[in-house]
Amino acid sequence: MITRPLDLSSRATAPGRDWDWLFFVNGGLIALFFVLFGSRFVLAPGLGTDFRIPTVASSRLGASATTHVISLKAGGLIFTDSGQLSFAQLHDWLKQAAASSAHPVLLVRASSDVSMEDLTRLYNAAEEAGFARVVWAAEAPHQD
Repeated sequence: MITRPLDLSSRATAPGRDWDWLFFVNGGLIALFFVLFGSRFVLAPGLGTDFRIPTVASSRLGASATTHVISLKAGGLIFTDSGQLSFAQLHDWLKQAAASSAHPVLLVRASSDVSMEDLTRLYNAAEEAGFARVVWAAEAPHQD
């Protein structure tokens, strides 16, 4: 009693609950956000808001249903629904995509600053892979 004259330990409440599990929940949420922000549903790096498709007056005449989509930006940046590809990887992707459909049609969303050489290489690769058609994306002109 001399060392503890007020006997505070008898009046103290019991130790609180063990909150160590909250660390694992926090770690799991961080991992979940890394997975979500690295997914294909988030805007792909390199496709900024300045992605402009060419404007063509007769863009709606050749409209058709497509089975696969590729986005192409200047500098050889190629984006598919499975991520960013190089031209070397594109040939394999095109072969797999063409084999997955009975009548494969490819939609190419090329930015207006893509060179004609890149467009031609892409068209030839799609034709060699077995695509029945290659459709170039274009917007109708704005009528003010």
